[in-house]
Order: sequence, then C-alpha cells, then structure tokens
Amino acid sequence: MKVRDVMTAPVVTVGPQTDLAAVTSVMAERRISGLPVVDRAGRLIGMVTEGDLLRRVETGTQGETPGFLKTLFLAGSVASDYVRTHARKVEEIMTPDVVTVGPDEDLSEVVALMRRRRIRRVPVVSDGMLVGMVSRADLIRVLGEVLKAPPAKPEGDAAIRTAILAELGSQAWAPRGGIRIDVKDGVATIDGVVFSDEERRAILVAVENVPGVKRVQDQLVWVDPSSGMSVGADGRVLP
Repeated sequence: MKVRDVMTAPVVTVGPQTDLAAVTSVMAERRISGLPVVDRAGRLIGMVTEGDLLRRVETGTQGETPGFLKTLFLAGSVASDYVRTHARKVEEIMTPDVVTVGPDEDLSEVVALMRRRRIRRVPVVSDGMLVGMVSRADLIRVLGEVLKAPPAKPEGDAAIRTAILAELGSQAWAPRGGIRIDVKDGVATIDGVVFSDEERRAILVAVENVPGVKRVQDQLVWVDPSSGMSVGADGRVLP
C-alpha cells in the first residue's frame, strides 16, 4: 500500500505570518494537533504543533524563570525560550526542518519513520509542494476498513488446513514439527508441544486469522525447557 492510498488531502494549512490565536482556533475546531506551514506558492516551510504551544506565558506554563548563571552564560538559550513562550506569529515558533515523505512511498516505510522519530504525522510532498498529510489516525482508519472487509474463504476443511499450514510455514518463529492440525466444519483443533507461551499464542493468532476458521480449539502443551514443567491449554501445570 502506498502513501497516496491513505493520506488526507487537501490539507488545512497556515502561513508563516498567521497569528497564533487563529492557529489555536483551527486546531480546536478541526480537532487536529499539527498544521503544515506553507508559503504563498504552496511549498512546505515548516510545521506548528500542539507541542509548540504548550509553554506559554498567557497560561502560566512558560516554566521557571531562568537563574542568574543561566542568563549570564546561556543568554542565547534564554532568549530562544522567551521567543517560544511569548511569540504571536507562526514563523516565530514553527519547526522549519520537517521530515517528509513522497506520495509513492510504501506505507511500511512511513510507519517505520513514525516509530523511529516518534512523530504522529508526516507531510506528503511532491516536487516541493505539499500534497497531503499522513497521520496515525489515517493508518488506524485504513486498518479498520481492511479488518471490516470480508476475506476470501478457502473452500472446505482441507483447503482451510492447507492455508493454516502455509501461514505457519511462512513464519520463521513457527515450529516445523511437534504440532498437529485438524479442521472439521471450520473448527481448527491444534495440539502438540511448544516451548514457550509466546509461541503458543502466536500459533493461535495465526490460525484464527486464516479465512474460513470459525473457532480454534487449543490443545497445545507448553513445556518449559529450563525446568521441564508442562502447562496445558487451560493454564494448569500438568503432572
């Protein structure tokens, strides 16, 4: 799936000279936590977010008054803090160096970027022009649409069992032996031995996600390799 398949467009934007009072109104009315800043030609030049507005003198959240030593030796830092807590224009507090993605990038790359940079939204830019925004909310929306879509179901129990074996065979963590799978009337029974509870839970998730599986009967036994203790599907320690 590509970025263009999930991004929001057109995008609500602000200009560098926009008053912060207008920015707060747009954020509150639209229930959005960040706005791209564009020039008159529509080129992206920055972002202004809720984080940029948290420390403000108007709400008494500007932080502690800097001490004498900080004012003396870190005057530039103190002056910068003053700008962020007192400024009234977007260009005075916006983040100018913005991470962007292109509309044809794979969605997996965007998710990795969001996790790595710990950001919630990414502007989508083509030839320097802002063409959209992709956010975590967009990803959740698309996920919901995919989950609601009815999957194609294999025909018959044998086909369902084949699909289960194919899914487990494609996973590096899945055991290559020691478990048995039987499917009858769409009910998948899984028994055998695994060596971690995480492996057991992953097997059950993989099976229940195969189209056509109505229910999973867990008969797996988890054996702890270090102690030799055996735990049944019901969580009880076996003799």
